Amino acid sequence: MADFYQTGVIATLHRLAPTQLDRIEAELYRYSRYRPIALVLPALYSELEGPALPRIVQELAGVGYLQQIVVALARADEERFHHAKEFFSALPVRPTIIWNDGPNIQRLYALLEENGLPAGSDGKGRSCWMAYGYVLASRQSDIIALHDCDIVNYTRELLARLCYPVVNPNIDYEFCKGYYARVTDRMHGRVTRLLMSPLIRSLIKIVGPRGFLRYLDSFRYPLAGEFSMKADLARANRIPSDWGLEVGVLAEVYRNCAIKRICQAELCENYEHKHQDLSPDDPGRGLSKMGVDIAKNLFRTMAAEGIQLTRGVLDTLSARIVRQAEDTVNRYHADALINGLRFDRHLEETAVAAFANAVKIAAASFLEDPLGAPLIPNWNRITSALPDFFDQLLAAVNEDNAS
Repeated sequence: MADFYQTGVIATLHRLAPTQLDRIEAELYRYSRYRPIALVLPALYSELEGPALPRIVQELAGVGYLQQIVVALARADEERFHHAKEFFSALPVRPTIIWNDGPNIQRLYALLEENGLPAGSDGKGRSCWMAYGYVLASRQSDIIALHDCDIVNYTRELLARLCYPVVNPNIDYEFCKGYYARVTDRMHGRVTRLLMSPLIRSLIKIVGPRGFLRYLDSFRYPLAGEFSMKADLARANRIPSDWGLEVGVLAEVYRNCAIKRICQAELCENYEHKHQDLSPDDPGRGLSKMGVDIAKNLFRTMAAEGIQLTRGVLDTLSARIVRQAEDTVNRYHADALINGLRFDRHLEETAVAAFANAVKIAAASFLEDPLGAPLIPNWNRITSALPDFFDQLLAAVNEDNAS
């Protein structure tokens, strides 16, 4: 969609015309000889049996500019791990699979715990973190790209546009966040539309336009799972292990990068992946749990930035976010009407109520324990405390992949 408008404090790289994929891939191939690229794929075993991942593997088979592909595999026993190795064998470079449930990697998680360096609970954040560690330990790549494995309409264009701003030395960003439209016969992306954006803008209204909030509000899709970065950032960034992963990554990038070295890029015309249940009656499941984790992580990051979040502020926020979200629903309703999209006002309002409850739960949790669960330590701290950990990680992963 042709839209060249720049908004917010970070650069936005638009998709102004159909991508000339051959040109972009040729440039990436040339630049990657000096800036080798690792692709990290966080995958649940169940995704191997879904509709999206086989297509992703088929598309990646034609990509010639990747130095490494690292699959962070979760929820897999030994039989499933061996099946995964066969499944990913069609990739253009021999993939390395991090078997997170296997005894070798579990032993490393236990070692970290014993040394006061817990890597958090099982989840996407921890799996990705261990994959970054492997890329750093192997010393083969200077750039790390990551995208999810449930993208139903995946094409090579998405990966090329994701990598290009960080790999091309004439642009030379340190971090690139992907964004895209999520529309079928209706609008999707409820957590971004009805929680994240109203929450950020409500906070700006209450505490003022702080730098961190203005930065977050600049991202068109802050909860997108796709990004690329210089590998050195993976050494310095700490990340949460729960659903607050995307917000946590953006917070660490804000702390460790100059704003002018951060961008967002439109990756594709439209993006379709699995849709989570809202679970409005159970804040421990689905999008409701995601909302709680996102809000908690945001509150704790703001506190670390020196922004005071008192009980009064959070009580005001609980009231304000409902009004902000309702105003947002009105806008999306009008947008749906002019585009002839389906729009269920009741479901939208149900989501607003569920997310407002998630914010209320997150606020209570924050007031009770402002620190919360610690972030996963960055790799600089790990290698300082355990100088041979990278050697142990390489040995563990190589043993798993050789068998």
